[in-house]
Amino acid sequence: MAYYSHLTASSQVKVGLGKLKGLFVSSGTSPTIAVYDSPDGDNTDPTVIATFTAATPGNYIFTAEGISLNNGLYVVLGGTNPKVTVLFE
Repeated sequence: MAYYSHLTASSQVKVGLGKLKGLFVSSGTSPTIAVYDSPDGDNTDPTVIATFTAATPGNYIFTAEGISLNNGLYVVLGGTNPKVTVLFE
């Protein structure tokens, strides 16, 4: 079962094992996103998705299996007023 978290700033979404299923960008001016397999914001290694500028609106869905995470799911947002929904397990 997938869960979601709506973000407007960088955030720890999940700690521990999990899967990143997708990202939906609903708004923002030049929103940037980076995703790390990290149990906290202090450790941004390993990089799952390097920083990119997302389309607005933009839908980024990964395979049915998702991207496996070992340590946690930490999402870094940038740009002006980004609104991003993260889909995860």
